[in-house]
Amino acid sequence: MKIKANRFMWATSVFLIFFLVSCAANLELRKRQEEALRNFGEAYIREGDYTKALRKLLEAEKLYAEDPHLQYDLGLVYMAKENPGMAIDHFKKAVEIKPDYTPAKNSLGAAYLAEKKWDDAISCFKEISGDLLYVTPHYPLSNLGWAYYNKKKYDLAEKYYQDALKIEPRFAIALSGLGKTYIAAGKIPESVVIFEKAVKISPSSAELYLDLADTYRLSREYKKALNAYKKVIELAPDSPLAVDAQKEIEGLRNWGIK
Repeated sequence: MKIKANRFMWATSVFLIFFLVSCAANLELRKRQEEALRNFGEAYIREGDYTKALRKLLEAEKLYAEDPHLQYDLGLVYMAKENPGMAIDHFKKAVEIKPDYTPAKNSLGAAYLAEKKWDDAISCFKEISGDLLYVTPHYPLSNLGWAYYNKKKYDLAEKYYQDALKIEPRFAIALSGLGKTYIAAGKIPESVVIFEKAVKISPSSAELYLDLADTYRLSREYKKALNAYKKVIELAPDSPLAVDAQKEIEGLRNWGIK
């Protein structure tokens, strides 16, 4: 009887070993298949074909969902498809799997910005801004500026935009945000200086020229404003920005500015 029991235990042990080995091999196979599909999805992301990218990434997720890079890619695709709510879910998942995944944290904060969840965004970006290994710290700093700008805390917005510009003085996004912050705070001369600098750095940006034109108008430099509005139309003739610029031009001409 004892011999039979030992044989049964031995057979059971062998079966369990084979079962565990088989499961491990199957898991590795699914991981490799998931990675291959993720690579296809990333190729479609680079091409800007987000629908095909999403299809491949969702196929990959069915095989193995615990890949933080896959969850990050899904978040990027949902952001590109203007669905920040879904993007938040996937960025969160990426960070849960890999807590030190700083790009995913930054993208999570950006998704919160898109959802106008300012405090959640601030929490994300403050955590990242303390990461000394993050190679582009001016991004979360600038994003903090935007979050505080929308909370109407202009002193803090100014601080974080300036911190971003200390790291990357030619960062046009931070310059634009700082200029808008100065306007909101009533610092019109300072905003003129900032937007003039911004258009020198990004001379093909119609949006920056529109901001500059608005700032000139606020500072009563109407001739300069008119020329800047014309530049907007020159750079983006068939855009909503051009429509706005044309309306402002007509308004200035009604005041006798030519």
